[in-house]
Amino acid sequence: MEIGSILLVLAVTILASLFVARPFIEYRKNLGAVNSEHELSTLLANRDKLIEAIQELDFDNSLGKIPSEDYPSMRAVLLKRAAAILKQLDEMGSVTQTESDIELKLESEIASKRTDAALSKAASAKKISDDDLEEILAARRSARKEKAAGFCPNCGKPILKSDKFCPTCGKTQN
Repeated sequence: MEIGSILLVLAVTILASLFVARPFIEYRKNLGAVNSEHELSTLLANRDKLIEAIQELDFDNSLGKIPSEDYPSMRAVLLKRAAAILKQLDEMGSVTQTESDIELKLESEIASKRTDAALSKAASAKKISDDDLEEILAARRSARKEKAAGFCPNCGKPILKSDKFCPTCGKTQN
């Protein structure tokens, strides 16, 4: 065989092996993103559970179901857990820059609508139409689309909408 044909066979072999290995390389890249999404989803779910637990504890205390000497210690424990989870969320950077920009813009528009309605019908310098507000809401919804979808009915761990199987127990999701 000539050297040119050997180099051609070698080049085709390298290209074929790269083509075959590409899905494995991409899977490894995406695995880290999926794990961080699951961790974020778990932290958000735990945060929501703790907020509900604190609200229920306060409600039960107001009804007199909890002894007054136990209430402060129980509330302190729940607040400590919630603070730890919020710290983890802050370290993780749970809200991306685009989501925070959308949230700030949405909050400012809601605040301006409230002040306009409360004070008078006077024209404000920065008034947004309802269509623009709907666009902002749609952008926010699309940015938050792939977040937590709930919990696995088998093991109770948080899952994402994109999950076909529970990452913890492997049960098929509907």
